[in-house]
Amino acid sequence: MATKFVYKMENILSVKYKMEDQAKTAYGLARMKLTEEEDKLFALKNKSILYQEHKKNLMLSRLKLLEIRKCEEAIEVTKHLIEQQQNAVKKAEKQLENMRVRLNAAMLDRKTHEKLKENALTNFFIEYESDQRKEIDELISFKYNNPTDY
Repeated sequence: MATKFVYKMENILSVKYKMEDQAKTAYGLARMKLTEEEDKLFALKNKSILYQEHKKNLMLSRLKLLEIRKCEEAIEVTKHLIEQQQNAVKKAEKQLENMRVRLNAAMLDRKTHEKLKENALTNFFIEYESDQRKEIDELISFKYNNPTDY
């Protein structure tokens, strides 16, 4: 029996490692995209608050109908943009969840193959020890059955 352990599915295990790395990268990119979309939404909400405050100040000062009308239109446009951005955030969250599921599946595959490799190594050691014991038994048996040599 060979004294060196060779795992027959090592190439599959290395592919599983690469697939897990790709899934990690995709998850990281999805997380970055979600953060970016959330930042855009936050900025739009702040912009809306500023427009509302500006409108309030215009209402309290001298009445400038044209500026008030522009401010109201800006608020409406911003509300529409906020709705769109909320949809984009939801889409990014779904994408992130999909990438998380994919990453978990890749990690599970890798761990399964690692466990198979560990089991194969354990079996190899058991067989190797068994062969070593047989060899020692044969030597001892030979030695005591043929006492003329010593």
